[in-house]
Amino acid sequence: MAADSLASLLTSSKALTSHLSRPDLPQLNLSLDQIEAQSRRLVSRQPGAATDSGRANYLLAQAHVDAPALANAITQLNTSTTFSPLRPLQDTDIASYLRHAHEQNIISTIEEARRETQEDFYRVLEDRSRQDWETRKKRVFEELGGRVGGDNPAVAQYRKSHSGKSAFAMSTGPSPSLQMQSKMMAYDRPITELNQARLRGVSYPIIHALLHSSLALHPDRTNPMSQLFHLLSKITSEPPSIPPLSHSSAHILNAPLFERKHARAYLNDPSSRDALDLRRQIAKGSREALEEQYFDVLERTVHSRPTEARLGGDPSVSNKVRAFLLVRFYRGGEWQERIELVAGQPLWAKLFYLVRTGYGDEALREAVQHQAAIEHREDSFVMHFRTWIESPDRRLPKPHRDHIQSIYNAHLLHSSTVDPFKLALYKLMGRLDPSRRSVPLVTATTEDWLWFQLSMLDEDEEGSGLNSLGEVLMGYGERYFEGGGASAGAEGQAQAKGRTGLWASVLLMTGQFERAVAALWDHPETEIEAVHMAIALSYHGLLRVPSRTDTAELTLSFLPNGQVALNLPTLIWRYVRQFVKMDGKEALQYVYTVTLNADQPGVGEEQVEQAWEMVRRIITLANAGPAWDELVGGFRTDGNKFSGVIEHFAPLLKLPSAESFNAQILIPAAQHSSSSDRPLEAIKLYNLAGDYDTVVACLAQALGASIGQPNAGGERGKAVEGTAREIVRHYVRMNRGAGQCREAVEKLLKIREAMGYKEEGRVDLALELLESTEIVTLDGDVGKINKKADEFKNQHESLQRNIEMFLPLVMDCVVSVYRKIKTSNAPDSARQATLATLRKKSKSVIMFAGFLKYRLSPDVYNYLARLDVEVSL
Repeated sequence: MAADSLASLLTSSKALTSHLSRPDLPQLNLSLDQIEAQSRRLVSRQPGAATDSGRANYLLAQAHVDAPALANAITQLNTSTTFSPLRPLQDTDIASYLRHAHEQNIISTIEEARRETQEDFYRVLEDRSRQDWETRKKRVFEELGGRVGGDNPAVAQYRKSHSGKSAFAMSTGPSPSLQMQSKMMAYDRPITELNQARLRGVSYPIIHALLHSSLALHPDRTNPMSQLFHLLSKITSEPPSIPPLSHSSAHILNAPLFERKHARAYLNDPSSRDALDLRRQIAKGSREALEEQYFDVLERTVHSRPTEARLGGDPSVSNKVRAFLLVRFYRGGEWQERIELVAGQPLWAKLFYLVRTGYGDEALREAVQHQAAIEHREDSFVMHFRTWIESPDRRLPKPHRDHIQSIYNAHLLHSSTVDPFKLALYKLMGRLDPSRRSVPLVTATTEDWLWFQLSMLDEDEEGSGLNSLGEVLMGYGERYFEGGGASAGAEGQAQAKGRTGLWASVLLMTGQFERAVAALWDHPETEIEAVHMAIALSYHGLLRVPSRTDTAELTLSFLPNGQVALNLPTLIWRYVRQFVKMDGKEALQYVYTVTLNADQPGVGEEQVEQAWEMVRRIITLANAGPAWDELVGGFRTDGNKFSGVIEHFAPLLKLPSAESFNAQILIPAAQHSSSSDRPLEAIKLYNLAGDYDTVVACLAQALGASIGQPNAGGERGKAVEGTAREIVRHYVRMNRGAGQCREAVEKLLKIREAMGYKEEGRVDLALELLESTEIVTLDGDVGKINKKADEFKNQHESLQRNIEMFLPLVMDCVVSVYRKIKTSNAPDSARQATLATLRKKSKSVIMFAGFLKYRLSPDVYNYLARLDVEVSL
């Protein structure tokens, strides 16, 4: 049985390789014993594991690695005690137990902090994504033209023919709501007045004008947007008003110059002396705004709680501060813990709040009045305080600062019972320990915290200036202010939460103007204020704009040098396209502000070009009619030209001459209108630009297109006809636009008039007008007809395109006159003569059509032949 199995196995094995056998090669037939012997020899030739191990140990030994010892240590490793103490802890070994517990607490704290940080990161990421999603989605749809106005076909045509060529979407935005319209109207007056002042070459207090508009919408001065404009007025030191030039003491040379006042300091080297002074001014203006704001809070607090305040009849600032302290820190007959009483009153708190509300002189008088009581506790405080208050930049000389530093380090820094307001005063006078940014009770609100940081700034010391504070605040982010962050303590978080505009004010205070505008633009309810704040900043030279190469799709662009720029043209266009069709004049007023940045190095010319481009877009998008003529200008019935709004403000567009205005605005806008199938607007624009040859060419093209349409173009065709008659009559009188195009226009007008006569049944007049065009000779002379056919190829394209309409029209008139004469009661001889003339005219049309090889369709030939047969009978 076994032999049979082996034999069958051998036979099967041979069959497996039968297809591989070759007659020229010998075959090997090995028995099982031979195969086993060969296998053993092959195995013996292979290197063994022991040999490999020996070689590995030899190589590791050269590197001073004891492999056998390591292997022995690994085999003896007991991982069960890895996280247990190295030695068993005895019950009486308290030190080892505490050390082990301390290490375990550190490990668990690190793990807990890592877990919380990870959770916070994902929560913030989710909140931010959800917050921005709707806004970003709306922006994308608007940029893609998802809200294109359907009643203006020029928009869609222009977008189709100019896709990708413009930085501005041609779509008009969604129509603003009634509430939004009233808000826009409240802000547009200051922009118009600003541009008028720029034309006159005088300054204009744009920020205060915008502040008044904001107060008109929200009379409460605590409104965040009104406070933003007030803050900006303090930063720029803009006065509330400017005396008019008609005033006896006013003169244009003595008037303050606001336009681009800070541009050189803001846009050039940030380490220059001008830039340093500008940052000091920003910090000072921000402090003053916060001081005025807090004094309003102080007065409202005192008036809202008169019983606790016990103000009495003394209206002085010092008495109001005393009343405020009673409301804030006096409870149940006792002052709050850590409030130190000097001369029977919380003098340190009183001095601080006088300084906090901007009344430094009153604080100094208060300190001098109680000098003996103060110096009994803090020697030489009043002297240092006087020097600090009276210094122009609130900066003490170095000896004073060193003395204050020693006092601060000796018994203030590490004391747990020191009055926090005394601590704050010492920190402010010496600008001490700026890394500790919060003081209990002192920095209770976000505004208090910001004022304290601004008061601690020192531009002369590296890392202690306004830019460094801005970096710190950017690290906190918007969520820490408008979302209730941890930067200003728990009370500050509760007050900051939900306050729209607070983050923008924080950015303004630190000189990050572009980010402040972008922060307002990110919220739909503050978009209008964002646009107007950007204009005000540009006017004062405090806005940086990017070049086309650095412009991103979003509002902000990050420049190669690390600075941030705001894409003002895009911002303006997104705003004005909401009402460009309703009120093109107001839209233009905003576009004129783009050229405020024309003096910025490297990008000024691009800003002007983008302003030109937006003006041309407005001309293309605006609805036709009297309002459109008011934009671009026009001609009166007596032929005299009147200027439009755009030309009146051309100096703001850096277009000093009529030639440059025509070349950059009117002619390109006319080309856009022509390509957008708005021939009337294109003709008017070319006419205003003085390009008379192009005017008649456009007229010929428009008339030719309208004639070939059903009902001769309808009302639109009649409008084109009326414009053409008016312009041709004027051009003939002034000898303008003479040439083939004008001749074509005159012939097309005769054809349209003939079509009107034909519809009225006055076919004899229609035939006479058609014959007067001299396109075809109807006298039956074969030579003349052939010559006219040869000349026809040189006729204007609009006439050649309409020949298939013209010849049937002539033949229809001939046949209609023929029928009329044939059925008339005229004498037979006269009737026969007229009929013979009409047959000659009919034959002339047939011959002319025959000479026009390959120009007419078979249907036209058939139609003409059928009518000719009727006349011939």
